[in-house]
Amino acid sequence: MTPKDLMRGSRAVSATLPDWRRERCGRFWDPGRRLLRAVRSYQRCKTRNFPFKSLRKYWVLEHRFWSIVAGADIPLDSDLGGGLQLPHPNGVVIFPGAVIGPNCLISQQVTIGVGGPKPGAPVIGGHVDIGAGAKILGGVKIGDHARIGANAVVLEDVPGGATAAGVPARIVRSRNPILSQDKNAETESDAYGSSVMHDTTDQPPC
Repeated sequence: MTPKDLMRGSRAVSATLPDWRRERCGRFWDPGRRLLRAVRSYQRCKTRNFPFKSLRKYWVLEHRFWSIVAGADIPLDSDLGGGLQLPHPNGVVIFPGAVIGPNCLISQQVTIGVGGPKPGAPVIGGHVDIGAGAKILGGVKIGDHARIGANAVVLEDVPGGATAAGVPARIVRSRNPILSQDKNAETESDAYGSSVMHDTTDQPPC
């Protein structure tokens, strides 16, 4: 498979339909996926009646354990779209009011929070790849299929399909997202972002 094929496959990932296979735990020692599983399970138990509500304490403890192991700060009530990937969750900080769309990828040492010139918390679209050490601050909006470069500091909106890099971040490349893929194609991505076609499900992993 050529680099061009990998690029095409990555862009084919849907920005609207969550691919829960991206979060599936394939082994025990997988801190990123285990941490996400604790968040998802807590949120499901919170909306259900007894005996599920009594399980919330267990998932709170599970969340605390994997948060310490991963060195990440991702609140239990975070608004996280399905299919999120945290290949190296160390140092990831997500503000409680931030919104993250489906099928995003967040690398290590990323901060998504407040403090920029725009009031509020970031709203990140679907299938956004965020490079290591990037900071997304304030009430900015990141469009679908956008890419944020490593160590970028994003203080302004980033349109869909664009690549932003630098301090402060500037648009260094624009491309048209494959919107038709969000309507007609659903994809499976491995931990490194390559994709193949498959049928998705609207349920989070067990």
